[in-house]
Order: sequence, then C-alpha cells, then structure tokens
Amino acid sequence: MADSKTIISEAEEKMDMAVMYLDDALAHIRAGKADIRLLDGIRVDSYGSMVPINNVAAVTTPDARSIAIKPWDKSMFRIIEKAIIDSELGIMPENNGEIIRLGIPPLTEERRKQLAKQCKGEAETAKVSVRNARRDAIDALKKAVKDGMPEDEQKNGEAKLQKVHDKYIKQIDDMLAAKDKEIMTV
Repeated sequence: MADSKTIISEAEEKMDMAVMYLDDALAHIRAGKADIRLLDGIRVDSYGSMVPINNVAAVTTPDARSIAIKPWDKSMFRIIEKAIIDSELGIMPENNGEIIRLGIPPLTEERRKQLAKQCKGEAETAKVSVRNARRDAIDALKKAVKDGMPEDEQKNGEAKLQKVHDKYIKQIDDMLAAKDKEIMTV
C-alpha cells in the first residue's frame, strides 16, 4: 500500500521535471540578447560523429548583441558555418579566419509577438504536465483508499497536492512573465 507522502513526492518530482523542461525550452527561444544556449541544438560533424558546437570550439558572448565562436581546429570553420546556416537560427555567420561571429539582430515587433506566442505554448505544455501529475496522484490516492488508506489521509493528501500544484503553476506563470518581458523589451 502506498502512503500519501510517497504519492505526493512522486507527483512533485513530475511537476519539477515539467518546470525544468520549460526553463530549458524558454532558454532556446531567442529574445534579442545573445545567449550561447541558442547554439545548443546545432550539431556539427567532427571526425565522423555529430557533436554540439561547444565540443569543437570556444563559444562566448563578447557583448549583448553577438556570439563569438573560436574553433580549436582550423578545419572546423566551414563545417560550423554550414551547420549554423542550415539551422533554424536564421542568423548569417561572419568568418574572419580567426573567429566566427554571429550578430544577433534586434527583433521586429511581429517576430516578438511570434516568440511570445511560442513561449505561451511552451508554458501551456508545462502546465498540462503539472495538471496530469496532479490527476495521476489523485487517482493513486483514491486507489490507496480502496487498499486500506484512511479517507481523511486521502483528503489531506489531496489538499497538500493542490498546494503543490498551485505553487508549480505560479512558478510557470512567473517564468512566462519574465520571458515575455525579456522578449518585449526593445
């Protein structure tokens, strides 16, 4: 028989995973500022295996509007440039023989609205995951009552679960608001 603490902690773990997923997803959405995490999804062919750019080059942000990529091996210049051009990043790399620069252009109003909409979609996905975790935990609590758990423990468990749920939903809303502010700031 499962006790309410175990059920709640499992649900909390699932909710935590949803928030971590959202944090990662929002980090990959360009908000006008240079961030090396924009390149995380781009893979390059290095000696027969596909690896992230930061495995074959030093990636830095010298200022808020650019990303500098300094490959450790001169033969990687073309490969890295091609990978960036072929990606969905939408930024043309500049190569001076020493460093590949990515100038992060300021976002247009229309693009800002698109990105804000994309962020809302990611946040909604995370909220659905949190709600599903709560629903599964409530079902587990009801099943535990059939297996002999006292009903008052089930009710207390559901109340605690609702508080945990509300905390994570607020956290998601706060993350979305912060990202929206970041996107809409010109």
